[in-house]
Amino acid sequence: MRSIPAGLAQSVLDAAPDALLIVDGAGVVQFANRQVSVLFGFPHDDMIGQPVEKLLPERFQSRHVAYRNRYLAAPHVRPMGLGLDLFAQRKNGTEFPVEISLSPIEGNGRTLIAAAIRDVSDRKRVEAELIEARVIADRANLVKSRFLATASHDLRQPLQALALLNRTLRSVVSDVNASQALAQQEQTIASMSRLLNSLLDISKLESGAFKPELADFQVSQLFDELRREFAAVAADKGLLLKVEECGECVRSDASLVEEVLRNLVSNAIKYTRKGSVRLQCRREAENVRIEIHDTGIGIPADQIPYIFDEFYQVGVSANSSREGYGLGLSIVQRISVLLRLELSVRSEPTQGSTFSFVLPAGKEAEVPLEHKQVPPTQQSNLHRARILLVEDDPAVRNAARLLLTVEGYSVTPVSSLAEAQEAAAAGDKIDLLITDYHLSDGETGLTVIAAMRETLDQGLKTLLITGDTSSVICKIPQDPNLRIISKPVDADEMLNLVEVLLGA
Repeated sequence: MRSIPAGLAQSVLDAAPDALLIVDGAGVVQFANRQVSVLFGFPHDDMIGQPVEKLLPERFQSRHVAYRNRYLAAPHVRPMGLGLDLFAQRKNGTEFPVEISLSPIEGNGRTLIAAAIRDVSDRKRVEAELIEARVIADRANLVKSRFLATASHDLRQPLQALALLNRTLRSVVSDVNASQALAQQEQTIASMSRLLNSLLDISKLESGAFKPELADFQVSQLFDELRREFAAVAADKGLLLKVEECGECVRSDASLVEEVLRNLVSNAIKYTRKGSVRLQCRREAENVRIEIHDTGIGIPADQIPYIFDEFYQVGVSANSSREGYGLGLSIVQRISVLLRLELSVRSEPTQGSTFSFVLPAGKEAEVPLEHKQVPPTQQSNLHRARILLVEDDPAVRNAARLLLTVEGYSVTPVSSLAEAQEAAAAGDKIDLLITDYHLSDGETGLTVIAAMRETLDQGLKTLLITGDTSSVICKIPQDPNLRIISKPVDADEMLNLVEVLLGA
């Protein structure tokens, strides 16, 4: 094999993108390519014969001698200082981060060390900027999550008071015109509640405030809930809601899957003028496919890519009357991404649409406790019960007190745990505790429940009212003497839960 001329070898090494050094066992520089001068600022001839430690910050020089001796004891190809931040020093005294690769060279009975040195200043700067950007983004998400938690509570409070006052007035007003006005007011409050919930849900999904809580659960639990919720809505439109039996178990976040189904079923009913809406599931190998099929107006092929956009509604012009706000499918799409659902749409104009998604099959889940219904014969006795109401918002507290009083209950309204404890110390029997989740000064409804049960009775019947939709609420253990209801509260639903708890 012909040897490479020395001049050519020098030219090749000078053309290398990295600075290349060759040092002997004593750490003396024997060779340096052109990039060494470019990188460190030393003329080439000033480097030859100098100790390599001359290229290091002074604080590292003594330690480097020990590292070099250990390397010579077992020389092999490897990066220098693996896992450490390495720094070199230019002639002008400035430091910069480097990466160094070492290779032993055997020749003439001695071991030389070849070192390839690369300036990584730009990469380190980019990494630092990315870390800083991530910290800023995490901080912004935390602030946004806190804001949304506050907004979920504070924005729902006025609607909560309106809903309770509306229900109270409907119980006592007999004038026909006034009753019609209250009925229209009720519809307006419900519309405002739906819009607020949708906007907050989208904001929470965008901010990352929703964290999936995976567990095994029966699909039939969700199907039964949706049947109860939408059967009357569909019947009012002259539609048949078909909810087929499903014995499958899946693994996902039950509350988020329920939200997907609720929006899809609601959307199907909204866009179906006659016929039916069918909810079904079927097993597909290791997965379960859930389908929502309707006989509605269908979706033109060119509009399907846009149906998941906010405020987009099929066949509705910008200045026409709207039924809903076009946010349901946007929420569905965001939850599908979060849960990694395989969401698909099949549709044909005038023939209807089918939305479906796939969930991984799960193991058998425990059947939740059934809510007992109150026998009619017991209801007159229930309305003489004493209720302790804990709510820090004066408007909501007064509205709830009025509603419960009109219904015949004896109500003690308080604003904090301390006032609740004072009421309990008065000695009057308390049959039911109703408490808001978020209270003033960092108190929560869970704190109130624990304290009241410790003072009165561990089996104290409790209704927890919350505007918080975070995973904290989902993690509250099942309790046969506790019911949880979300704001803005439907007054009739709240009264029904009160009767269920008092009759249990």
